[in-house]
Amino acid sequence: MYNFLVAFILGIIEGLTEFLPISSTGHLILANQFFSFSDENFSQTFDMFIQVGAIGSVVIYFWKDLWIIESDKKVKRDAVATWLRVLVAVIPALILGFLFHDIIETYLLNPMTVAISLISGGIVLLFIEKQFTRRIYDTIPKLPFLTALGIGFFQCLAMIPGVSRSASSIIGGMSLGLTRVAAAEFSFFLAIPTLTAASGYFLLKHALSFSSQQFILLFFGFVIAFIVAYFVIAFLMRYIKRHDFVPFGYYRIILGVIVLIYFYFKN
Repeated sequence: MYNFLVAFILGIIEGLTEFLPISSTGHLILANQFFSFSDENFSQTFDMFIQVGAIGSVVIYFWKDLWIIESDKKVKRDAVATWLRVLVAVIPALILGFLFHDIIETYLLNPMTVAISLISGGIVLLFIEKQFTRRIYDTIPKLPFLTALGIGFFQCLAMIPGVSRSASSIIGGMSLGLTRVAAAEFSFFLAIPTLTAASGYFLLKHALSFSSQQFILLFFGFVIAFIVAYFVIAFLMRYIKRHDFVPFGYYRIILGVIVLIYFYFKN
């Protein structure tokens, strides 16, 4: 019963934080300090796999934008253009993730890294909102491929736990000329191949050693993350049409300071 409670809590945390610029990985690392599975390999795989549930919510929510075939079986040019830019942008993460994954897993998956990343990312988010006001691209199909690749390199900063994949790609998009809405949408779309590849890697690496109950826990966490993330996306898309990301920047800084203080006195 305890394991299902852990899966439920972590699924909610993943769904709430994956697409907000506050770092889902960072929040899961912190949550694992208090709620975790006894099997470390399963715990890491679970944290990655439930991200696929969040990705599923993107596919459903943006189905009309992502599906490339019209009802009359014609190809939608805008959808094809969007996918081409996503595929270009994901290249840096696939290459650098393959090269540095083991190093990151060994040295950076800890609360101190998360705290420092939360604070620094929050400061950058505040700076981007204040300084970069020139918006050139309001839709993804208009995005130059070189700009998409640049956003892909920004996303790679999220390999550092606590930086936030959505925050890094949104910051990259806004600094390279995307509107706030377009940057958020591109961040959502870019999550699909990025997180699917990362989750697939963990499953291939560890799944053969999992029990039937562990597979049930994976599916349970997947469903919880999917449901929560869908409503978070709906909220965020409404929110950013009238508001900026400044509150999320302050949240990151405050949480990072709290984490630093907590683990300083704990140790």
